[in-house]
Amino acid sequence: MRSFRLSCVSPHPIHVTCLTAKVGKTSLIMSLVGEEFPEEVPPRAEEITIPADVTPEKVPTHIVDYSGNMANVVCVVYDVTNEDTIDKVVARYRTSMCYIRVPIILVGNKSDLRCGSSMETILPIMNQFSEIETCVECSAKNLKNISELFYYAQKAVLHPTAPLYDPEDKQLKPLCVRALTRIFYISDQDNDRILSDAELNRFQKSCFGNPLAPQALEDVKTVVWKNTSDGVQDNGLTLNGFLFLNTLFIQRGRHETTWTILRKFGYDDNLELTDDYLYPELRVSVGCTTELNHLGHQFLQQLFNKYDEDKDSALSPTELRNLFCVCPYMPWGAEVYVTVPTTDEGYITNHGYLCQWTLSAYLDIHRCLEHLGYLGYPILTEQESQTAAITVTRDKEVDLEKHQTQRSVFLCKVIGPRGTGKTAFLQAFSRAESGKPNSAFSPYAINTVHVSNQEKYLILNEVDVEAEFLKASDANCDVACLMYDTSDPHSFDYCASIYKQHYMESKIPCVLVASKVDVPEVKQFHGMTPAEFCYKHRLPPPLPFSSLFLDSSSKNIYTRLALAAMYPHLNGSDMSNTSFWLRVALGSAVVAVLGFAIYRAVARLK
Repeated sequence: MRSFRLSCVSPHPIHVTCLTAKVGKTSLIMSLVGEEFPEEVPPRAEEITIPADVTPEKVPTHIVDYSGNMANVVCVVYDVTNEDTIDKVVARYRTSMCYIRVPIILVGNKSDLRCGSSMETILPIMNQFSEIETCVECSAKNLKNISELFYYAQKAVLHPTAPLYDPEDKQLKPLCVRALTRIFYISDQDNDRILSDAELNRFQKSCFGNPLAPQALEDVKTVVWKNTSDGVQDNGLTLNGFLFLNTLFIQRGRHETTWTILRKFGYDDNLELTDDYLYPELRVSVGCTTELNHLGHQFLQQLFNKYDEDKDSALSPTELRNLFCVCPYMPWGAEVYVTVPTTDEGYITNHGYLCQWTLSAYLDIHRCLEHLGYLGYPILTEQESQTAAITVTRDKEVDLEKHQTQRSVFLCKVIGPRGTGKTAFLQAFSRAESGKPNSAFSPYAINTVHVSNQEKYLILNEVDVEAEFLKASDANCDVACLMYDTSDPHSFDYCASIYKQHYMESKIPCVLVASKVDVPEVKQFHGMTPAEFCYKHRLPPPLPFSSLFLDSSSKNIYTRLALAAMYPHLNGSDMSNTSFWLRVALGSAVVAVLGFAIYRAVARLK
């Protein structure tokens, strides 16, 4: 809980201070605490702590009778019966107090000794200095407005005006407009740029606990309609109407209303989203991975439906920008269009959209949580944080022991010398629904495959190889795809070397892929042929691949990779005793050979 000395930050006391003597500042403090006027007033009151449960904001309050230390809010006390004290307040403010960037409360004491008010004299001072939040006239003797004084002091700290509103321009500050605009777009759940009655009530309930009564809702819209030209459209509140309403709250001294909204949506006193909101704690142990669960998928699907304005089950670049308009930057760059399935026009499909989020959750969970936070996941789903959308899988070692897994996302490293065709292999997987070229590059491709009647996500990661040596971190994965070029005699030798360095003694399954089978094959300069090598190390025979000849055989390769990732305990099994692997490997090989023969026959006819 935040604690403050008449403030909310415990290291810095709030001063109840005066700039002239005998104006009654100590009497004010003692009257507040004792609830009666003290017969004897000491030169200075001791520091006093008011418990949280007796303050309006439920925050511990420390009251200090003038201190030289920095404060969170300063109560400047003057004597309403002595105009000289007012003049001294102004003079002292001009010379030193104006440099104190904290809220100021002007307190006119001894109102019981004066007929009328000193506000006419004070108002010009308040208009001159924006740091002055308000002015309160009170009487320590009669206990008039004593509790109100300290309430306003608390309010000035917990709900400051300065970050929200420019009193000179009489309008919201840019950062406040930015924050409220994000809140409006998140709350506009049907993306029609208007908050309907239902959306307003969901918003009201989320921020304040209860919906508005029908008449109160109509009264709000009436006020906006009377004071703006475009604040109400189609019986709903527009963005301009929403901004006007918050401006009105602030102008009428109801800063706490706007602050309640801002803090509900994750903002701090500087109108930035807090780290606690954007990066909630999520423990991921070694050997575990992170995946979107059904709650995450449900939220993201609703978001997709909201911004797919033409309902073509794809997001155009404009629709994608609109979806991420509540983020301070565009999370997805041009590489996304070669990472996930797209349409012939190059738009991200609904399926590709979910693939990209799955990739984000797997590779960089903290960034994924950040983006979900910007999109308003905790507010719209009424969950404590974005972590409710994430499942942390169990340790991979446990999966190996139990010979089964509940994971739905698997990582495959695609390793081979340069020029082998790794990029084409990735793009053939990710862009199965698109024929539009794209010059962007991504080391990743993601799509789904069906394994044992289950849909699984497979991530392909192209490893860029500079030398013969491969770092252990680059080799770590759920399944390794070692790719060699059948037209390059030195290509397979590299794959054999990588296998011996990293995978021969590991529990990571390996699948060999022979690329460029559409060109004449040459003998590999290795001690044994690729088929002999695979037989010796109890690996399935190399699977043929050609980027020019993509058919069901190519898809079988990706299924084979997912199978190996799902059943790593079968890695290294004797091929003669493992009919499961044999059927998969031979089936893929037969389909590829038959398909390739048909392809050559058709080519000759042309």
